Amino acid sequence: MTLSIRNIIPIIKAQFVGTNEIAIIDSVSIDSRSLQNSDSTLFFAIIGPNHDGHFYIAELIENGVLNFVVNHIPKELEGKANFLIVENTLDALQTFAAFYRSNFDFPIIGITGSNGKTIIKEWLNFLLSPDYNIIRSPKSYNSQVGVPLSVLGINEKHNLAIFEAGISLKNEMEHLQKIIQPTIGVLSNIGSVHDEGFESIGEKIKEKLKLFTSVEVLIMNKNKTIEAFLNPKINTFSWSSDDKRADVFIIAKESSDKTELKITYKKFCFVITIPFNDQASIENAIQCLMVMLYFNYNQEVIQERMLLLFPVEMRLKVKNGSNNTTLIDDSYSSDFQSLKIALDFLESQKQYKKKTLILSDIFQSGLVLEELYSKVSQLIVSNKIHRVIAIGATISSFKSKFPNCLAFDSTQKFIDAIDTISFENETILIKGARHFHFEEIVSLLEEKTHETVLEINLNAISHNLNFYKSKLKSETKLMVMVKAFGYGNGGFEVAKLLSHHKVDYLGVAFADEGISLKNAGIDLPIMVLNPENTSFSAIIQHQLEPEIYSIKGLNAFLKIAESKKLQHFPIHIKLDTGMHRLGFEEETIDELIAKLKGTKLVEVKSILSHLATSDDMKFVDFTLSQIKLFEKLSSKLMEELQINPIRHILNTSGISNFPQAQYDMVRLGIGLYGISNDDDEQKSLQNVGTLKSIISQIRTIDEGESVGYGRRFMATKTTKVATIPIGYADGISRHWGNGNGYVVIKNKKAPILGSVCMDMLMADITEIDCKEGSEVIIFGENPTVNFMAKQLGTIPYEIMTSISQRVKRVFYRE
Repeated sequence: MTLSIRNIIPIIKAQFVGTNEIAIIDSVSIDSRSLQNSDSTLFFAIIGPNHDGHFYIAELIENGVLNFVVNHIPKELEGKANFLIVENTLDALQTFAAFYRSNFDFPIIGITGSNGKTIIKEWLNFLLSPDYNIIRSPKSYNSQVGVPLSVLGINEKHNLAIFEAGISLKNEMEHLQKIIQPTIGVLSNIGSVHDEGFESIGEKIKEKLKLFTSVEVLIMNKNKTIEAFLNPKINTFSWSSDDKRADVFIIAKESSDKTELKITYKKFCFVITIPFNDQASIENAIQCLMVMLYFNYNQEVIQERMLLLFPVEMRLKVKNGSNNTTLIDDSYSSDFQSLKIALDFLESQKQYKKKTLILSDIFQSGLVLEELYSKVSQLIVSNKIHRVIAIGATISSFKSKFPNCLAFDSTQKFIDAIDTISFENETILIKGARHFHFEEIVSLLEEKTHETVLEINLNAISHNLNFYKSKLKSETKLMVMVKAFGYGNGGFEVAKLLSHHKVDYLGVAFADEGISLKNAGIDLPIMVLNPENTSFSAIIQHQLEPEIYSIKGLNAFLKIAESKKLQHFPIHIKLDTGMHRLGFEEETIDELIAKLKGTKLVEVKSILSHLATSDDMKFVDFTLSQIKLFEKLSSKLMEELQINPIRHILNTSGISNFPQAQYDMVRLGIGLYGISNDDDEQKSLQNVGTLKSIISQIRTIDEGESVGYGRRFMATKTTKVATIPIGYADGISRHWGNGNGYVVIKNKKAPILGSVCMDMLMADITEIDCKEGSEVIIFGENPTVNFMAKQLGTIPYEIMTSISQRVKRVFYRE
């Protein structure tokens, strides 16, 4: 893309305020945090329900960005950049993308449906790329913002595009249709995802079909329900496994690890094999087969390529590496667009200042090699990568373009030399095309722990954060609690994500938690809610902010502050309004005021209290009395001390149940991690943590034989037993054993047999087709932490925070 501002103004119907209409634009951005933004970037200041891109324009100008699409010019910035003023910046982005798309005339495949879109797109790219220069949606960029960003990646060398379109509400698809303008449609599975945005399945189908209003052909599984909503003028190319009237009739024969598809098409009949046997993969593979048939591929090529299909990993994973390193595992794709995304993710999750990139040959259609690797080099430099390890014959020939570059012709040559290369105190992005087998590199660099892992979905954390932000007034600040190792989910990694989202404060329980975050590079203000007097010196040293809840504590802190000659050090005053745990009670307020009036050593940054029953509306009167007392006491402090601090009393439940008491800030805790005590609210949250293990061993026992300590399970029939390497030392309650609880294997419940041991538990898999090494779900979507808590007579907090540190945390972004 190379356009001038002058070209863009009439396209998006903008009013220009600036000095340079002929400024050249070669990229578009909506993310103020990206290090890839430059003086040739056009930044669209998107306004969403929980964010406003206009807030970051001043910072972007300081970083060299000069061109902005806005709906207003922020105060004091006029004359400092080029501004294109429009009514709606999202509409402008979509209009610009639609115009840009109209300049290209080649086949464009548009994919929509409830499930399988990204997999179909990735498989089609694999199957067709030997014959086409393909542009496709990076990752799952299929939203109202993701689609235009995907389309704006087209260049004149491409001759085929594959874009996916996802919707969750009515009237969204018509916008995506105008942007993609597909010539070939693929309708994947229609399921229950996003059902809440539609009144009926029929309404959802009608909305999905809007993508295909102008296609030359629609590829779909023959379905009477869908056909009832389909415009008869649309030409379909259908397949079926039970309706012989379809254009292609397919019989699937599954075996242990593959599926044979018998294809009847026109007068031809042939068989292909795919390396999957689950229904979702079979359907996705058939959609790809249909595209190849429509493109008139011969059966030999289809047979050869479809046998090579592979599982699509759609996650960027953060893992602990050895020697104080953090690994970002993106070891399954290597193209320019996904490299940009991975580098942004690296910046958002880096734990160490030093950044290393291990990169394979780049597979990017539409660019000559010299041009491609020059662009890759610019990307790496803009992201301030300290070292590049290039693997592959092609990228190695361009090693002079990369900083501190080590080059190897193959993965094996790198592995042979890995002991001679130092990896320590750094964040390492490992990004390679699938056939380079970079998973072997990940395995060598990864910290060795046992096979039980807690997977943390960073997308879900972002979703839950935005859900609660949507309940707040625009001016309300947000503190997020990351105490207790992020409620068991990991402290630093969650804090880094929250820093990326620019929350206002982090909250920890004890000083050592805050010190760890500061040492890891977190620069957000951090409040220590339960500081011990002995930790005050360390709190001051690391620029943490203590909660002060007693005269004794205040005196101790003032004594240390005086010895260090501090001035206006930030503290937070905790009031006891009925919780009766910590805090100044009403009768101590006068003494507190007297102490604070006589000193300039500290500054009251905030006044807070804590609600005892905000989650239980039976006690609404008590909660309201707490809020009333907080108003009284905090107002007295403010008036007497002539201060205007941040006030906050609401926790997660309070945000939802008592919005009138938002004051200046709220504190988000368990809700961030996808847990609510309200069933309706729970439906709006996404699961964050999934605890997984594997089957270590399988054995069959006869009637009368026992399992585990104390012979607490006695078999009444022949029983197949799986041993799983997770126990009460990992945080699994012993009360969850003896048939009270279960694990999930192959989507089926496996009751826990006998007692939970320290390091393992046993489960009944008599009715489950599984093997040693099969995945085991301890909790996540099923069973949920809420469900387990109810069964065990406890609260979700206890279950989440009980997960041992020896359980490896793997953070990922879809």
